Amino acid sequence: MSGGITLAALLQQAEARLQAAGVSFGHGTTCARDEAAWLVLWRLGLPLDLDLDAHGQRPVTPEQAAAVAALIEERIRTRKPAAYLTGEAWLQGVPFDVDERVIVPRSLLAELIAAAPQADALDPWLSPDTRRVLDMCTGNGSLAVLAAMAWPDVTVDASDISTGALSVAARNVTRHGLQHRIRLLHADGWRGLEGRYDLILCNPPYVNRASMAALPPEYRAEPALALDGGDDGMDFVRHLLAHAAQHMTEHGVLVLEIGHERAHFEAAFPTLPVHWLHTSAGPDAVLLVTHEALTLAQPDLPADPRASTP
Repeated sequence: MSGGITLAALLQQAEARLQAAGVSFGHGTTCARDEAAWLVLWRLGLPLDLDLDAHGQRPVTPEQAAAVAALIEERIRTRKPAAYLTGEAWLQGVPFDVDERVIVPRSLLAELIAAAPQADALDPWLSPDTRRVLDMCTGNGSLAVLAAMAWPDVTVDASDISTGALSVAARNVTRHGLQHRIRLLHADGWRGLEGRYDLILCNPPYVNRASMAALPPEYRAEPALALDGGDDGMDFVRHLLAHAAQHMTEHGVLVLEIGHERAHFEAAFPTLPVHWLHTSAGPDAVLLVTHEALTLAQPDLPADPRASTP
């Protein structure tokens, strides 16, 4: 990648290099073309939504081409997600700070939150009195920020066991001017949380042990604490559901992401009635359960695998 070339040619070279190297995607992009565009435009200081067809003949200096080449090679050599190299990721069109203390935000819950004002996702399940929201396992705080944006009348508690993650979340809360509506809490699951919530959002560690072992390097670069759900992926979920009802208001609902683990979820909670919500991943990755359903099913729920009660 040297010499006086155009932006289009530089992008084509970067795409070909990523494809040849066999890197994995899924942290904001799904293919080499999109990842190349992200990295090239970011390194050149150009808008990420630049019309590449209209600006493809834009000249690139040898120095700029060399800087792009170095970034592409760093992506290949380290196998780190591109967001760790740029320090930023986007979720539902909203920018967020990221670093290696948090997983790259990509939760399917964001789709449902973003659709909430149109009342075709979560709103039908929410009470008119919904005011308190909990984002458990908040990571970089992206879901908490999106929830505060979607529902102007709510306050959000965003909790995480990782103090490093909470530091990143604090940057994002400040970045979007939501300090007065989002409270960051250091908590290990329910331990450290008090009160009841009208809506609980949770994108927990849910990857089963076999899948963890098969993850490509880009995913292994993320904090395992935020991904590893134990043998069947349900370790944290058992803790979550064992105590959720006592932390929910009478009209409260819990919305839980479990990715590809529906079979494991249903094996672990065979008598719990839940509602499966449709996302871009299909109808099997996100579920909703009401306070009433959790209360009625409480005697049949698996015991909390953690020794002490929160």
